[in-house]
Amino acid sequence: MYVDHLLNDESLGLRLLWAEEPQLRQEISGVTATDLEDPARFVRPGEVVLSGLVWWSREDGADRAERFVSALSTAGAAVLLAGEETHGAVPDDLVTACRRHGLPVAAVPAHIMFRAITDTVYLRQWGELSRLQALPGAVRGRLNRLLAREEGPAAVVEAAFAHLGRVRAYVLTASGRTVAATKGADPVPAHEAAALVEGAAGATVPVDCETVSPYERWYLHLPEPDDAPPRMLREVAEVLARCQESLARRGAAEQQAADELGALLALPAGSELPSLQAALRLRGLEGEGLHRVIVAEAAAVGAGSADRTGVAVPAEGALAEAVAHLDPEHAVVGRLPDGTAFAVLREGAPDPAPGTARGRGARSGKDGQDSTRDTAGPGRRTATAVRPATGVAPDLPAVWALLSAAEPAVALHGGTGRADSAEELNGALAQARYALASARTTSPDASAVIDAASLTGLGTLLTGIPAEVRTAFSRTVLGPLFEAGNPSFAALLETLEIFLACDGSWSRTAEALHLHVNTVHYRVQRVEHFTGRDLSSLYDRLDLRAALLCRPGRPARP
Repeated sequence: MYVDHLLNDESLGLRLLWAEEPQLRQEISGVTATDLEDPARFVRPGEVVLSGLVWWSREDGADRAERFVSALSTAGAAVLLAGEETHGAVPDDLVTACRRHGLPVAAVPAHIMFRAITDTVYLRQWGELSRLQALPGAVRGRLNRLLAREEGPAAVVEAAFAHLGRVRAYVLTASGRTVAATKGADPVPAHEAAALVEGAAGATVPVDCETVSPYERWYLHLPEPDDAPPRMLREVAEVLARCQESLARRGAAEQQAADELGALLALPAGSELPSLQAALRLRGLEGEGLHRVIVAEAAAVGAGSADRTGVAVPAEGALAEAVAHLDPEHAVVGRLPDGTAFAVLREGAPDPAPGTARGRGARSGKDGQDSTRDTAGPGRRTATAVRPATGVAPDLPAVWALLSAAEPAVALHGGTGRADSAEELNGALAQARYALASARTTSPDASAVIDAASLTGLGTLLTGIPAEVRTAFSRTVLGPLFEAGNPSFAALLETLEIFLACDGSWSRTAEALHLHVNTVHYRVQRVEHFTGRDLSSLYDRLDLRAALLCRPGRPARP
């Protein structure tokens, strides 16, 4: 029962004097009646506090109200219901104090007995009005049988709410992936589902499974909180936690096969092709068609590159969640020999024959149909999902944004490469690694994913080169000009940059710098002297342009 349920009970005639909307959604844990001036030690968190205001007087009403409300706020009371019988109305001093401490307050008409309010709360929670407050024994037994058969979350959530009728219930992740839903529940786009998990609308209960990363953690969500009571939702969440732990154990059993595939991908192209093909065949990834390789690393926002080594598992969990969002027919997620999380996806593969597995551990019923609409997650991690409705599944950059929003304290970097066949997968991994380095360079303290195919300009291409190499190249090519602390050298670097940006036009460079053309000629000659390069040569211009882009502290750009 929530505060607004009590306030909206017309039989009680309660009149709201002050509250903010989120506070009305607070769950009520019980009721306490008191006229003590300092009742803190008798009030428990979430309780409704009833007071006849016998303790209040006009002479020092403000001080008394402050002490009373401060005590309730410290104790965590959900709402104060103040009787009007003693003073004829609720004093303004009390309302002001409640507003100051953020405690909802409502007036109880003189003709309403406190006993009526107490009975309403406890009957709603534990009496006849709460016929659905806990899972019935038969339902609990069925859920235990489903878990024993290792059924997925869709079967669990359907069985948990079937006795309530047409209840819409979802199992969501923080990034908005729909893991499971009851029959008839409308598909929810990922960005809207993510907002439901974080927002105050509906009822949301976290599923506490310690064996998965924060990215993969489930949340039980009901759009209509009155469809099921909090106690029942907590019980269902506990069952779902056992379900997710079972799925995680089954996914961990595939760890070795996923890591072996990662080791083969990390080898030089063609060196172990038969073994690579066999590993791909085992995972349903063999054959012609587009394959995508994704690599990922995670670090706390603001952490240096040295801190990335200890966060491979969170990155792997994030990548498993990303793959589950994309929902390809065949995929594997694991770790490369150096600990980097990787995924291989086969896109555009033909649908398998009825009754056959879909490559990510899909469970089929006796009639050959997908009995629970669950698919086990890729590789070493299990990321169970329902098939998304058309137009609901987002693309990888959109998924990355959702993952970033779910864990804003983590900088999640990713890179992708593509291959048209298994023979090209080693090269696709090399592409993905390079794109990952580019993502780290361009967004060191923010999540980003880059496709190697998007590195189409000199500036973007250079971002994949290690920072130490870029710095060394810039220092070598620019020579003395690299140390721009000298004002004259700084002027020469500015002239060089504008000259190259103006395609070697003397007049346009002079105009941009507000200089005479002869001055531009002189400065360019000095640049050629210090660098040993000829700015009439296209190749030397390209070298100097690259050297400018590689200077430390200056992000490269196309």
